[in-house]
Amino acid sequence: MLTDPNFIRRLESLYLLARKVLGGSLQASRRTVHKGSGITFADYAEYSFGDDHRSIDWRVYARLEQLMIKMFEMEEDMTVYLLIDASPSMRSKHDYVRQLAAALGYIALSSLDQVAVYSLSNQLRLVMEPSAGRGRILEFLRSLEAMEIEGVASRFNDCARMFRARHRKHGMIVVLSDFLFPDGYDDGLRYLLYHKHDVFCIQAQDDRDQRCLLKGDVELACVESGQRQRVTITAREVAAYEHTLREWNESLRRTCAQRGVGLAATHTDVPFEQVIQYILRRGGLVA
Repeated sequence: MLTDPNFIRRLESLYLLARKVLGGSLQASRRTVHKGSGITFADYAEYSFGDDHRSIDWRVYARLEQLMIKMFEMEEDMTVYLLIDASPSMRSKHDYVRQLAAALGYIALSSLDQVAVYSLSNQLRLVMEPSAGRGRILEFLRSLEAMEIEGVASRFNDCARMFRARHRKHGMIVVLSDFLFPDGYDDGLRYLLYHKHDVFCIQAQDDRDQRCLLKGDVELACVESGQRQRVTITAREVAAYEHTLREWNESLRRTCAQRGVGLAATHTDVPFEQVIQYILRRGGLVA
C-alpha cells in the first residue's frame, strides 16, 4: 500500500508543496544565530574573552576602535521522530495514521532531515533507526507497512518517559494517535517537551470514537484491556458519552495550547493529503 508507485507520487506532490510554502522544511524556520562562520550574516556582537579572533571584523575596529564579532544564521539539522499509536484502539485508524506518517517522513527525508519511527502501545518500540536522505525513503515506507497493531492498553505517559531518557538532542516529535489514552496525555506531553523538543500532535478519530451507535442491553468489551461489562444504553447514555468525548478533545486542545504544542485534529474521512496541506499552509509543524 505505502510502497505503491501511485501512492509515492501523491507523497512527492506533498513534498513539492512543502518546498513551495516552507522551503522544504517541516518547520517554518530552523535557523539560529551563531558566532563565526555560517550561511547568512545576521548581526554584530561585542567581542568576549574566548571568542574566535578570526570572527572579529577589523574594518569595524578601524572605524570605531571596538572589537566586534560577526554573527551568522545557520540552519540546523533536525531529526523528526514519528511516534505512532499502534495500540488496539487504533485498529480502525491504523492505515490512516500510517499514511499521515508516510507523508511527513517523505517530506523530511527529501529535505535531508533525519527520520526515526517508534510505535506506542503498552511500551515504546523502535520501528526505524534515525535515517536521512532520499535513498532511505523506500526503507522508511516498508517499515511503516510492516507496523502492526500490538500490545494491550496504551501507556502513553510511560512511553514518553522512555523516549525522554533515550533522546536528549533537540528534535521534532510528531505524535499520531486518537489520544484516547487511559492514563491521560498531560504527563506524556510534559516528558516529550523536557529536552526542548518541538512537539506536534495529530489526533485522528473516526465515527466509532465520536458517536455511540449502540442501544438497549449490550455487552461491551474494551478494545485494549478486553474487559467486558453488560450495560443498558439509552438516549441519555449516548448523549453523556458524546458530551464526555467532546470535553476530552477540548481538554487536549487547551493542554496543547498551554504547553506550546502544535495540534491538528482530523477525522479518518478527511483525505490524508488535506491534513498535510493544512499543516504546511499554516506554517508547518509549529505550535
